[in-house]
Amino acid sequence: MATYDYDLLIIGGGSGGLAASKEAAALGARVAVCDFVTPSPQGTTWGLGGTCVNVGCIPKKLMHQATLVAEWAEDAKSFGWQYAGDGTKTHDWETMVNHIQDHICSLNFAYRTELREKSVKYLNSLARFVDAHTVELTDKKGNKSTCTADKIIIATGGRPKYLGLPNEKECCITSDDLFSLQKAPGKTLVVGASYVALECAGFLSGLGYDTTVMMRSIPLRGFDQQCAEHICKYMETHGTRFIRGVIPSAIERLESGRVKVSWKATQGGEGELASDEYDTVLIAIGRYALTEECNAAAAGVEVHPSSKKVVGKGGGKGGTEQSSVENIYAIGDVLHGYDELTPVAIRAGVLLARRLFGGSDKQMDYQHIPTTVFTPVEYGCVGLAEEDAIAKYGEEDIEVYHTAFKPLELTVPHRGDNACYAKVICSLSDKKRIVGMHILGWHCGEIIQGFGIGLKLGATKDDLEDLVGIHPTSAEIFTTLKITKGAAKTTCLQAAEANQAAGRYPRAPRRRG
Repeated sequence: MATYDYDLLIIGGGSGGLAASKEAAALGARVAVCDFVTPSPQGTTWGLGGTCVNVGCIPKKLMHQATLVAEWAEDAKSFGWQYAGDGTKTHDWETMVNHIQDHICSLNFAYRTELREKSVKYLNSLARFVDAHTVELTDKKGNKSTCTADKIIIATGGRPKYLGLPNEKECCITSDDLFSLQKAPGKTLVVGASYVALECAGFLSGLGYDTTVMMRSIPLRGFDQQCAEHICKYMETHGTRFIRGVIPSAIERLESGRVKVSWKATQGGEGELASDEYDTVLIAIGRYALTEECNAAAAGVEVHPSSKKVVGKGGGKGGTEQSSVENIYAIGDVLHGYDELTPVAIRAGVLLARRLFGGSDKQMDYQHIPTTVFTPVEYGCVGLAEEDAIAKYGEEDIEVYHTAFKPLELTVPHRGDNACYAKVICSLSDKKRIVGMHILGWHCGEIIQGFGIGLKLGATKDDLEDLVGIHPTSAEIFTTLKITKGAAKTTCLQAAEANQAAGRYPRAPRRRG
């Protein structure tokens, strides 16, 4: 029998890779994690923990929080709080960035410490396959070595895509760079309509920066389009500009230091439509998988021709995460066809480790995974978008219960009329089983997380109606939905007016004793 340096080698020290490594080590395996961040074109790099911790979920949510704090400070005046002087507020970008980066550095240190405590070897080197059991390691000084492993998990994740235009890497930044940007971004163009694009545009606008979103087609592809358009409308009314149906055609750095961007129509027409100058241009058009960077082809790993992600074969212990090579697996964003979400990678990594080293046969369930988009009006969802539900079940079999609403918290400061929206999508032929839930408002992640278990357990609309809501909350709106699109043909606004007129929301609180 061949002997190897490790029982398990994981390429990638992000959320999924770290979770799998610690679980495998706890089950007695000899484990190593290879993690190396190639600097972005702007020279940005970061520590252990992957995209989510360093340049994704954590700094994004904290910058989103910074805009919420500003709104709450303004709302406070309506609740009786008084401010000295003229009451104006200003924001210091550098202070925010430094404090957020301090927190991220503490997480990097904690991850390194935890690996050591769990007896996982941390290799701060770029790993590239030599064959199915061997990788070449290159450290930051260029020193090379090799190591071998019986089993290997690819958990490299991805990096932001570029447009393919001249000068863009010298003139533009991506989400790799934004969260550690040392100077305020100023007037900013965000190219793209992904959730990363809209989230970043949202908090930049909220922090007071002149922000424009340039999108070639639809916003939030893959999400419910009614909800996506609701987000764009809300953002527009709160200062974010949108340029639709265009793509950049040229990017250049001016002598002033600003970046000139010219654009043309996505479909049809010739020549440039217009141009403008910006202090910062953020490209957020998607991400590409790092399979070429780890030289997966040398190990014989099959990747999807379009996404370049590892194709899961669904067999043996590896299950969905099994690659075309018997001893190589993939988890997280680098696995083709599954949600690019941190908790998905973590759960898949833990379950894979248990199957490989703990005798378990439990597979990852990729269905009914809740998520939230942290735009200025947050969007939480679980299950199918309305368009996808119709495509799967047929329009005749789908009923949509919905309403627009205003949270109690926004009544006193007199803002947010019909800013929030909720809908529940049901399959009529299956006892009104819920196949999708969507909510727009605030704290939507906290709300949709709880309802996610309902979809996994096959909850129906009757189950929702039997559920007693917590009053007064936004979440209780799900327990009181009566208006349907099919029966009433109502708009969101009409649905809200009907609910409020009927006294269903908000309703009188129960009194004790």
